Amino acid sequence: MLITGAASGIGRATAVATAKAGGQLVLTDINAAGLDETVADIRRDGGVVLVAQAFDITDYDAVTAFAEKVHDAHGSLDIVMNVAGTSAWGTVENLEHKHWRRMVDVNLMGPIHVIENFVPPMVRAGKGGSLVNVSSAAGLLALPWHAAYSASKYGIRGVSEVLRFDLDQHGISVHLVVPGAVDTPLVHSVELVGVDRESPKIQRLTQSFTKHAVSPEHVASSILRGVTRNRFLIYTSFDIRFGYWWARKFALPYEIVMRRASARFSRLLGAQNS
Repeated sequence: MLITGAASGIGRATAVATAKAGGQLVLTDINAAGLDETVADIRRDGGVVLVAQAFDITDYDAVTAFAEKVHDAHGSLDIVMNVAGTSAWGTVENLEHKHWRRMVDVNLMGPIHVIENFVPPMVRAGKGGSLVNVSSAAGLLALPWHAAYSASKYGIRGVSEVLRFDLDQHGISVHLVVPGAVDTPLVHSVELVGVDRESPKIQRLTQSFTKHAVSPEHVASSILRGVTRNRFLIYTSFDIRFGYWWARKFALPYEIVMRRASARFSRLLGAQNS
């Protein structure tokens, strides 16, 4: 099993849980030190890490070289998990081109690079398998300040929707993970463009967000259970499941709530800058 983003957060928790369940792992992350820690912890507990290498998944040539290394040594994989990601939130007048580019490069093109290199060998091997892509609640709902982030997360959702049917004939299941708030390092390091993170109002907003966040271990358990039960959409908390159902069932009320939420966030930004 390949897991990207294995140095921390959801990727690390999923790697640890999979190793405990007897899975043999191929791991990567851009954070070399964090990846080494994950590998050491897994091996100390008797888990098996076949290959671990740090590199940037936005680098297509690096992903290709890694895939060749893995396939030469171990053949095609059974499960591929695209977990690695990053985040930046902000209003369109504050977001810069670099923010849009970074979201798409890491959260969309990175997984596509992995899919390009690891899924065709699975198809050719004819043994079936699973592809897991981590999107977000921001890939389902129009959350305020999430335009750039949602561009990437809606994108990977679209890729997954199509591959769900394209790969079915090859016995490869596709799963889309849509977490809400998760207590990972990403939550605390997310870039809030045009916002003073030390502002009391922003601090209260952040604390409210993290208060309802689930643990990475909870998410990992949800992922493994969802794959086992062949669920396409894998929710990690009830609020997102309900919110997505509500948005589809009650389109007009959903639009009203989203407009009010966006206006509230705009007032928050205006009060901070006044």
